[in-house]
Order: sequence, then C-alpha cells, then structure tokens
Amino acid sequence: MQRIRSFIAIPLPAEIKNSVAKFIRKLAQEDDGIRWVPGDQLSLLLKHLGDVENVEVPEICKVVRDVVDDLEPFELIFSGVGGFPTLDKPRTLYAGIQDPTGSLCQLVESLEIELAELGFKREPRDYRPHLAIGRIKGSRRKASESVIEQMQDKTDPVFGEMIADEIEMIGSFLDKQGPSYHVMDTIEF
Repeated sequence: MQRIRSFIAIPLPAEIKNSVAKFIRKLAQEDDGIRWVPGDQLSLLLKHLGDVENVEVPEICKVVRDVVDDLEPFELIFSGVGGFPTLDKPRTLYAGIQDPTGSLCQLVESLEIELAELGFKREPRDYRPHLAIGRIKGSRRKASESVIEQMQDKTDPVFGEMIADEIEMIGSFLDKQGPSYHVMDTIEF
C-alpha cells in the first residue's frame, strides 16, 4: 500500500487561473514572506484529506459521487481579495468567491458530513468560499507590509466567472521542484 497526500477540489478554467496568476505576479516581491500558489496549481479546494492509503481512493470517490449525484452545475464568481484570519495580519491570502446559489457551501458541508463517516476529521470552522493564492511562510509569520497594502488597495479585482460541474480527487507528490498534482479521478455533476 502507498500513502498519497490527497485533496478534493473543483478545477478552474484557464481564464480564471490566468487572471489570478497575473494578479499574483503584480503583488509578488522578492523576500515578501509569502509562498505564492503557482498559477498551474490553482484549484478550488473543497476538502484536504491528508495522507490516504491508495486502496481507500475508490471508496472516497464513491462517497463524492454520492454527494454530487443530485447536484446541478452552479455559478461561481471570483472577485475581491482578503486574508485569513484578517488581511491586516494574514496567514493565508485569498481571492474571494461569490456563491450566488449557495451550492458551493452546501457541497462542502455535505462532503464534510459524508467523509466524516469514513473517518476524516471535520473542519471545525464554517466554510467561507475562497481561493487560496498565498500562505505566509517561515517562522516570522509576517507578510510584506507592501504586499498587504497593495491588496488592501485592490479589494475589488474581478477574476472571472465559471460554472462548476465537476470535482477532482487529486494526489499531491513532492519532488525537488515542490509539489506536483495528479488527478486520480474526475467526478461530474
């Protein structure tokens, strides 16, 4: 058996990835204290599973299929930026997501409930739609004030819209260049 660091995500169209990546390039500075998400690795995380035995993957995918069985495709609007817990002192920087139908939040809640039945720990906080674009790195845990000021000045960027109609089960593998992501299954709804 092999353990695979895994997560469940909604893939993003190239237009949104490119728009967000362009925004990141404008913000990023040398020694800014932020580990920016590479444009090709941007995806809308629904649930981080951690290390999963490879033999568990089919069962997890079955649960995801059951959750989305009656789900209709839904609209998402990517706009605005912020930080968790706050933009003044963030640990994570993000692009905002509007979920007009509430389907994204309901999907995440259903996944949390059903995957808890398989032994995956529930996220203790309520889900807030967002697309992580950077994480504060190192022991200093402080981002460049210049980057934070730029984000505060640009709280209303619009990155695009999409119709969410599939979920991917993704394995993350570490190599010398950092993590590489491999889609293990695609589940349409």
